[in-house]
Parts: sequence; structure tokens; C-alpha cells
Amino acid sequence: MKRDTTTDKQAAIVWFRNDLRISDNAALMAASGHSAVVPVFIRETGTPARGLGAARTWWLHHSLSRLAEKLETLGAPLLLLSGDPASIIPELVKATGASAVYWNRRYDPAHQSADAALKAELQAGGLIAESFAGQLLHEPMRLKTGGGTYYKVYSPFWRAMEPDIEKRPPLPAPDKLAQLSSASRLESEDLASWNLLPVSPDWSGGIRDAWTPGEDGAQARLSDFLENRMQGYADRRDVPGVDATSGLSPHLASGEITPAQIIDALGTADTDASAADRSKFRKEVGWREFSWHLLANEPGLPDRNHNSKFDEFPWISNEKALHAWQKGLTGYPIVDAGMRELWRTGWMHNRVRMVVASFLTKHLMIDWRKGEAWFWDTLVDADPASNAASWQWVAGSGADAAPYFRIFNPVLQGEKFDPEGLYVRRNVPELAEMPAKYLHKPWEAPDRVLEAAGVRLGETYPEPIVDHQAARQRALAAYQQIKDAA
Repeated sequence: MKRDTTTDKQAAIVWFRNDLRISDNAALMAASGHSAVVPVFIRETGTPARGLGAARTWWLHHSLSRLAEKLETLGAPLLLLSGDPASIIPELVKATGASAVYWNRRYDPAHQSADAALKAELQAGGLIAESFAGQLLHEPMRLKTGGGTYYKVYSPFWRAMEPDIEKRPPLPAPDKLAQLSSASRLESEDLASWNLLPVSPDWSGGIRDAWTPGEDGAQARLSDFLENRMQGYADRRDVPGVDATSGLSPHLASGEITPAQIIDALGTADTDASAADRSKFRKEVGWREFSWHLLANEPGLPDRNHNSKFDEFPWISNEKALHAWQKGLTGYPIVDAGMRELWRTGWMHNRVRMVVASFLTKHLMIDWRKGEAWFWDTLVDADPASNAASWQWVAGSGADAAPYFRIFNPVLQGEKFDPEGLYVRRNVPELAEMPAKYLHKPWEAPDRVLEAAGVRLGETYPEPIVDHQAARQRALAAYQQIKDAA
């Protein structure tokens, strides 16, 4: 990167991270007031933060491509660089003569610490270095209980937070950005050279069919949800066979849309959705906020039990069972449907996420961290807060967790939430011809029914890898073991 002594001293650098959008972007808006703007995204090395999983990496490629197109239209091309931001940003300041560096805050502890150190270094050098809120509706370190601690139960957290969520209206996108006069001397890396897309093999076909990464894709999905699927959300959101959820989570994870934009659009939407529908959706946005509140205050959440009693839990190491779960070959149709949907599309319906997580941690008694790691790699919406908090919630080890002794019965869950088998038939095609009566428990079907449906248990579809009742009793005994030891 070459030093140019003719650069405009009023240039501003905007460091994009998990905020891949131009609207409601406070850092970009602050920079737009300068006479030149240098947008940069850094493929980070040298930080202790966890790297993105494969599905999120695929998404990043396409999201950066869309962001680059938008910034080019505004007049300031996106610069792509690789390295340690602690070195790259100061080098970029020298190369451009920038007087200011702006970014939007990240809240995972590893990034927070590194960002704070960089900000202090830049300010000590006489530069403007400012960070802004935007990823969340609240600042997770500032919201406290009456006793001065962070919230560990969702309901009081939501009661404390909800009255203020409309107080920050989203910002518009800037009309244009001025390009640095020496921009041609700033050499950007080629996005394709980062090799973010799978090649051998290319497993992303189902994800490509299901998603449109980028800010425009996020806004289109929000509009479609509010116009066509918001009505009845409170009841239909638990039914995996119908398209009744917003599907905004991957866009939120990459910062292509903000929760403030979602809440603002919800408040002004022309929809027949009931008050209950609106309230339920707001609370779902609130659960994401709660997860980040937990992570910001509890840095070890992705790999340490919130409830230390579970440090003594007798998890079972069973690679064969773990592999069957990962591949959707457990013999329980609702579990297998969820795991195959995840592999095919990079996403899984929320109700089914709870079922498959319960199955792994309670039926198979496999450590929740194994499931969290698989989701981290395969989900397009994996983020360090929601992924960890949700896994611990289901496992029973987390904050405001479902009790460990609450063990989802995969047969009853399937019969209740997928009664006609729309979800299972779509994702487990070898069971497509099974009558609804036996779809969620094919091992109980008479031979003639199995034959008519073309199902041969143990051949075309597996037998259950565990017996529900036996697995349930084993899990309860393990829970009693740590309870007695406490």
C-alpha cells in the first residue's frame, strides 16, 4: 500500500464488519460528511475471535459483492484487505492521510477488546476514532437489573428493554459518497481470491436456491413477510411445514438489516396482523437481544456451561450417533427432516431446532457443544450469541433455560406441529408416501403399510437409533446424578 502525500487530509475511513449495508449505518453516515470516504472490509487474522463457519463464509462472499456494488454506485469503491486490523487500519490511515476512522460496534468479547485497543491507539495519535451502535436495539453492557447485575431471565429483561425499542429511528442511506482522489493507488484484494465459495465439491446449491444475500435481499424479505406472512404469525410460526416465519435471521447475522429497521417497518406496516402477532414477533427480536446481552456479560457462553452444575454432567462420547444426527439418519422423522433441511438450505425452522437440540443432548446425551459447533458451521444465520445461548437453553445449562427434565418427545412434536407431514415429506422424501398416522413413527406401521409406501426399515430409512422411553429415563437419571451432587 503506497503512501500518497497529496491525499485529502479530511478523508474518513469506514471499517465494515458485520454491518454489510448502507442504510441505517451510523458509521457510514458519519463518514459521508467528510470530503472523501474510504470504505474497507478486512478479512481478519491475528484476532482471538472465532472464524465464520462454512455456510456463513459462503454468505459473506455474496454479501460483500452486493455491498461493493452499492458503494460503487454511491461513488466510493469498497477496499478489500487481509490481515490484522490493528496493523491494517493504521497503515491505511497513513496511505490515505485520513483524519477519521469510523465503525459500528461489535459485542462479542474478543472483538470488543481488540476494537477498544485500536480506538485508543488511533485517538492517541490525534485521529478521530468513533464507534456507533446499530447491530442491536440496546447496548448490552448498559442494561442492568435493580441489583446492578446483568439480566439472566428473559421476561424481566424484555420488560426493561421493550419500552425503549422505538426510540432510535433508522437512518437513511447517504445520497452519495466522495471518492478519495488517490483511490486508484489503493490496491484492493480480489474477492474471488479469498476462496470463500465451496468448489470441490460445491455443496451450496440448496443454499443458493433458498437465499438472496445482501441488503436488497433483506429488505425484500422483510417486505414480503409483513405483507404476506405476518398475519397469523403467533400461531403459525411453530408449524414448520408452512412458510410462516420472517427468515430475517441470516440477514441480521451479517448486518444487512438492523433490528431498528425491522421494528420501524413493523410499526408502520399495512397488515391485518393482530396485536398478538405483532407482540410475538417483537419478542422474537427481543430474544436475539437477550442472547447478545448474555454473551457480552458472559464471554465464555459459547464453550462454558452457564450453570456450573453441568460441568459434572456425564455426557456420552458417541461419534456414530453424532454422525447419524448430523446426517439426518436417526430414525426419528422430525429430527431427520430438520437436520436435512439444515444441510440443504443452511437454515432450520426454529421449532425443529429445539427438537433436534433436545434429541442430541437428552436422547443421545451428547455434549451441547458438539451440536453448537455443527450449527456454527452449517447455519447461514449462526452468530456467537444466539447459537450458544439457544443451545444452552435447550440443554438445560443456560440462562433462563428449559429444565433438563423437559425432554421433547420427537414423535409427539412431529404429530403436533407437522400433523399432515408436510415438513417431513419435503425433507425426508423416502417417507413421502407414508400415511400421516404412521409418518412420525414408521416403526409402528404394519408391514403392508410400509410396503405400500415403499419403505423398508433399516434399508431405505433407518430404525430409531435409540428408544425414546429408555433414552428419556437415562437422561433423567443423569440429571438426578448432578442434582444430588450439588
